[in-house]
Amino acid sequence: MQLKKYRKEEQCFVVEGAKGVTELLQSDFETIWLGGTESFLNEHQGLIDLWKGEVAVATEKELTELGTFATNNAALAIARTRPHVAPVLKNEFALVLDDIRDPGNLGTIIRTADWYGIKHIIASEETADCYNPKVISATMGSFCRVHVFYTSLTQFLYGTDWPLYGASLTGETIYDVNFGKEGFIVIGNEAQGISAAVHSMIQKHITIPRIGGAESLNASIATAIILDNVFRSQK
Repeated sequence: MQLKKYRKEEQCFVVEGAKGVTELLQSDFETIWLGGTESFLNEHQGLIDLWKGEVAVATEKELTELGTFATNNAALAIARTRPHVAPVLKNEFALVLDDIRDPGNLGTIIRTADWYGIKHIIASEETADCYNPKVISATMGSFCRVHVFYTSLTQFLYGTDWPLYGASLTGETIYDVNFGKEGFIVIGNEAQGISAAVHSMIQKHITIPRIGGAESLNASIATAIILDNVFRSQK
């Protein structure tokens, strides 16, 4: 299940480490199997008793061999992926990710979205798999609270009456934008930006003012700065 092909076939994914596994056990994901060190299982016995699933005691070496972490001294779990259902959006902001390829970036974006209370991410079909072990690890448990829905962005966004704000190197400075109470924040590919098809649908291009000489910002960093200003504008 470290490969996307098998994750899709089995509709399962792997979560590694103490933080991710404890968040998983407290979430609405269906956990199928849990392996943990004796110390981890003893420390979280109450939580595991509430779950009542299959549990195996494992050594650090066994957990490391089963997963992708360089070392794992806590736990590893297998869970079922969520049903692929379009979200019902109302009175909120949602992120739209247009071809975010780097798993680390996606994981950090999910974690950042969770920090700002974003519940839904609409992702292009080319965006990295949210169940990739590197993505799950980078979210630090936030994958449990942020739903990622993969679809054709142009089809999903066509006809929406929500504002579409597109992150760009040019556009209105985010410090001056009144974001209102709901909308889509579109973040483009790390190298190419927003695709032409989605770009043509953007209603307002927004930019983070550049003060120094860097050519661009990392996608996850840009997302954090934009979201901070979205919610700052609510005040």
